[in-house]
Amino acid sequence: MKYRESGMPEQEYWETLFDIEGILDALAIDPTTGPVAELGCGYGTFTLPVARRTGATVHAYDIDPQMVETTRLRADELGLSNVHASQRDVCADGFGLPNGSCGAALLFNILHGEHPVAMLRETARVVADGGAVAVIHWRSDIATPRGPNKDIRPSPEQIIAWAREVPELSVESSAVLLLPWHFGIRFTKHSVAGQAAE
Repeated sequence: MKYRESGMPEQEYWETLFDIEGILDALAIDPTTGPVAELGCGYGTFTLPVARRTGATVHAYDIDPQMVETTRLRADELGLSNVHASQRDVCADGFGLPNGSCGAALLFNILHGEHPVAMLRETARVVADGGAVAVIHWRSDIATPRGPNKDIRPSPEQIIAWAREVPELSVESSAVLLLPWHFGIRFTKHSVAGQAAE
């Protein structure tokens, strides 16, 4: 299922809308203790820098085959053999990764979809204890050059409330502004008392 209002502009323009390295620094994406899962890789805007910075395998997913192919080609051009880009409907079918197999996961500009709690739950499933779930989204308190309709953009408070419905996730710090257009939140995965090991 393609997320609502998830169309992409031209690659060159899209990548001017982010301080990519600043966002990765602010959310402390590296170092990671294992592979990284990314939902909605798009052009590989964050996939490629994460692969370069961490050296970890990056499992990058998108429902759009053109986005997947673009990410693969760009990774090949940069010699990044640790990028594994796949077309997959993660919303319907999950990541297809073993429980606790990733050191971190990226949910960037994606939680405006219809089932955000289910997405957070599935993301927590694939992240190992102590691993990070990093979220960014377009701000809704200002006009932005792109992004979904403001009516469906989640606020930081809404994302934190959704994450509280996933017992394995805890908020590592309050939301940070990722100027000019985004905010970010980093969650940590932890075991829940009484939860059976899988």
